[in-house]
Amino acid sequence: MNRREFIGWVGVGSLASSLPLAIAACSPQTTKIPTPESRKPIATPRPDGFQPIIQLADLENMGQVLVEDFAGGQLLLISAAAPNPVQAINPICTHAGCTVAWQKDSGLLACPCHGAKFSRQGTVEAGPADRPLPTYPVKIEAGVVLVKA
Repeated sequence: MNRREFIGWVGVGSLASSLPLAIAACSPQTTKIPTPESRKPIATPRPDGFQPIIQLADLENMGQVLVEDFAGGQLLLISAAAPNPVQAINPICTHAGCTVAWQKDSGLLACPCHGAKFSRQGTVEAGPADRPLPTYPVKIEAGVVLVKA
C-alpha cells in the first residue's frame, strides 16, 4: 500500500466514523405531535377560538411539544412550573425565520441560526432578534391543554 492509498483509507474511515455523530446532531430534541397524515387532528378550534392540543399529563411527561398543524401556524408548548404551567409560543425566530429550540437547563429558547435567545414568555434576551416571539393564550380544561390561535 502506498502513501496515497493509506491517506485515502484514513479519510474514508474518519468520514464513516463521524456519520453517527452527524445524524445525532441533526435529529430534533423536541417531541413532535404526528402530522395529520399519520393521525386525526386532536380537534378543530372551538367557537371560542381555543383548540384542544394535548393532555396536560402527556405534556408534563414530554416537557415540550412542537405542533406543526396548529390553526395559527407552528406552536411550541412548554411545560413549566406555576403560576403558568404551560407556555404556548410561536417557535419561528423573528430575526431569521429559523425554528427556536427550548433549552430547559438555561430556561431559554435559542435560535440555531444566529444565536438569538428568548425567554419562556417570548421576550428577547439576546440579539440579533429585536422583536419578541408571538405567544398564544392557554387554558386547561379537564386535563386538556387548549390554545387559542
